[in-house]
Amino acid sequence: MSQRKWVYGFDEVAAAEAAAGGWDGARGLLGGKGANLADMTRIGVPVPPGFTVTTEACNAFLAAGDQFPDGLWEEESEALRRLEQRTGKTFGDPGNPLLVSCRSGARFSMPGMMDTVLNIGMNDAVAEGMARLTGDARFAFDSYRRLIQMFGSVVMGIADEPFEEVLAEARRRAGVDNDSDLGAEDWQRVTAEFERLFRRHTGRGFPQDPIEQIRYATEAVFRSWNGKRAVDYRNAAKIPHDLGTAVNICTMVFGNLGNDSATGVAMTRSGATGEKQIEGDYLTNAQGEDVVAGIRLTKPIEQLKVEMPAAYEEFAQICSRLEGHYREMQDVEFTIERGKLWMLQTRDAKRTAQAAVRIAVEMAEEGLISREQAVLRVTPEHVDFFLHPQFDKAMVKRAVEAGQRLGAGLNVSPGAAVGQIALDADIAERWAKQEGRPVVMVRPETKPDDVHGMLAALGIVTSRGGRTSHAALVARQFGKPAVVGVAALEVDLEAREIRVGSRVLREGDWVSIDGTTGEVFAARFETVVPDIQDPFLNKLLGWADGFRRLQVWANSDYPADARRAREYGAQGIGLCRTEHMFFETHRLPHVQRMILEKENPEVVAECLAVLLPYQRADFDGLFRAMAGLPRCSACAACGSASTWRRSRACRCGPSSRPRASARATAWTSTRR
Repeated sequence: MSQRKWVYGFDEVAAAEAAAGGWDGARGLLGGKGANLADMTRIGVPVPPGFTVTTEACNAFLAAGDQFPDGLWEEESEALRRLEQRTGKTFGDPGNPLLVSCRSGARFSMPGMMDTVLNIGMNDAVAEGMARLTGDARFAFDSYRRLIQMFGSVVMGIADEPFEEVLAEARRRAGVDNDSDLGAEDWQRVTAEFERLFRRHTGRGFPQDPIEQIRYATEAVFRSWNGKRAVDYRNAAKIPHDLGTAVNICTMVFGNLGNDSATGVAMTRSGATGEKQIEGDYLTNAQGEDVVAGIRLTKPIEQLKVEMPAAYEEFAQICSRLEGHYREMQDVEFTIERGKLWMLQTRDAKRTAQAAVRIAVEMAEEGLISREQAVLRVTPEHVDFFLHPQFDKAMVKRAVEAGQRLGAGLNVSPGAAVGQIALDADIAERWAKQEGRPVVMVRPETKPDDVHGMLAALGIVTSRGGRTSHAALVARQFGKPAVVGVAALEVDLEAREIRVGSRVLREGDWVSIDGTTGEVFAARFETVVPDIQDPFLNKLLGWADGFRRLQVWANSDYPADARRAREYGAQGIGLCRTEHMFFETHRLPHVQRMILEKENPEVVAECLAVLLPYQRADFDGLFRAMAGLPRCSACAACGSASTWRRSRACRCGPSSRPRASARATAWTSTRR
C-alpha cells in the first residue's frame, strides 16, 4: 500500500491543507473545483457529499502509461463505501440506488475543456427501480439515457452525432421541439436505442456494474487532461501542462425531477459589465449540461425569484457569502431538487476587461479588497482592451436603415469583429492560421471541442445559448467579441449557410458583429479605435499613480498625440520621431520631390520652405501640449536622444534654437 494519500473527502480539507502546506497547496492537490467544494462544505454551504481523487494521482496515472498507481483504486473504493454509509444508499441497489457524477477539476479553471460523466450507477435494473421509487419513469429513463450517451462519448469515444440523430428522431416522432417535452415511453425507446448504438460501436454491451462504470470514468477524466481541446486551451491561457486534473466524485442531485426542480449557472456580478447583480441562466426540470450546452432556451436567473422565491433567496444569500469569503466575483453552479438547493461548484469568474476594472474598483470601495489589490488585479492586457476596435455609430445607423442588420442576441463579450463566416472550428482555424483570413465563427452553439476555432476567430456568434454558455465563458476569457442566443439565426451546417427569414448567407460571406450591443450585420464594416473615457479605469489608474515609482512618458510625433497622452496621464514625451512628421499626405509629396531632386538647391529650398512651417507648428504644439513637462526627441541624424528641457546637445554637436534644429532635422530626415 502506498504511503501517499490519493483521495480526500469533501470534509477533509484541513487534512489536504496539512499535506500540501496550506490553502494554496491544497488547491494544487485537489484542483480548484475539489478544493472549493471542500471549502464550501467547511463553511456550511449545502454541498452534496463526495470526494476528490488528487491531481498527483492523475500525473502518476499518465506517467505509468494510463495505469492506476499503487493504492489508488483501493482508496477510491473505500471512499465509495464511506459515501454509501453517509448517504444511506448503495451502488447498484434498485431499491435504494446511489448515483454519482465524475467531474474533472484542474488547479486553474478550464471550463468545459475536460470530461464529465453524470448519473454513474444507473443500469437496467436501477432504471426500473428508480421508476418505481419515484413514480416517475420519465425521470428514470431520461437519467439513464444521459449516462449511456455521456459514457459512450467520453469513455468509449463514440461520436455525438449518432446519439443526436436518435434524439432528433424521437422529437420528430413525438411532435415536440425540446427534449424536455418527451415522455416516459419516448425515453424508454431512446434508452434502448442508445444501448444498441453502444454495442454497435464498441462491440460490447453497456457496463451494468456501477463499480466498473466509475473506474472507467475516472480513467477517462485523467486522460482528458491531454486531450486536444485541453492542450489548446492551456496553450492559449498559458497554463502549465504538468499540473494534472483532479477527479471529483459527487453524489448526484437532480434538477430533472419535475417543475419544482431546476439547475443553473450564475455569476455574482455581471461578467460583461461588472455591475453588482447576480447574472445567469437556469432551466426547470433539467440537468446541468442542458444549461451550458445551449440545447434548450434558458431562463434568466431573475425569473427564478418568481418561480421558486424561497430557493432564490437562499441562493442570493449564498452568492453574497461566497463573494465575501473569496473576496472575488464567483461563477457558481447549482441544482434545486424538489425545492432543496444544492451548490455544485464555485470558482473565480471569467470576465471582460471592462468588468475586471469595474469589479476591482467597486470591491475596493466596498472594503472587500485594498486599493493596492485592486490595481494588481487589473492586467496591462485589460487596459489595452479598452482600445479594441469599435464600430462607428453613424455607419451602424446607415447599415440598419439599409436592412443589413441580421439580428441581435446577448452581448456577452464586448468589442467589434469583422470577418468571413466559418461554420466549424477546423475551417476557422485553417482559414485564420494557414490562409490569413479574418474569421467570425458561427455555430448553433459551441462545445469544448470547438475551442481551437474560437481561439483562431476574431469573433463568435451562436444561435443558441445564454450568458453562462460555453461560448460566452471562452469568449470572455480570451477577449473575443461574442454574441450568443441570436434566436432569429438558423445555422444549417449541412448546407453550409445561415438564414434569417428569407435572407441567406453562405460560408465565406462577410459579417460584422458588435459584442457590446449584441448586434450582427451582413456587412463588412470598418472599425475605429475609441478613446479611454471609462470612469472606473480612470479611477483605478489614478490609484496606480499613487503606488508607482516610475514615470510614464509617451511617444508623440504630433501635437494631437501629445494632447491625448497628457489627457491619459503621461508626464512627458519620451520619444518624438521627427521624421514621422513628414508622413502626412499633404507633406509627403514635398519630401519625395526633394529626395528625387536633391542635387537641385532651388528645389530643395522650395520644398523646405513648404515643410518648415508645418514642423515649426508641430513643435510649438508639442511644447504647449506638455506645458513645461520633459520632452525628448531622437535626433534624426544620429539617432541619439536629447532632452530639450535639460540639454540642447547630441552626438552631432550643439544645436541652436529649436527653430534651427527643426530646419536641420527636416533636411537630415530626407537624407536617411
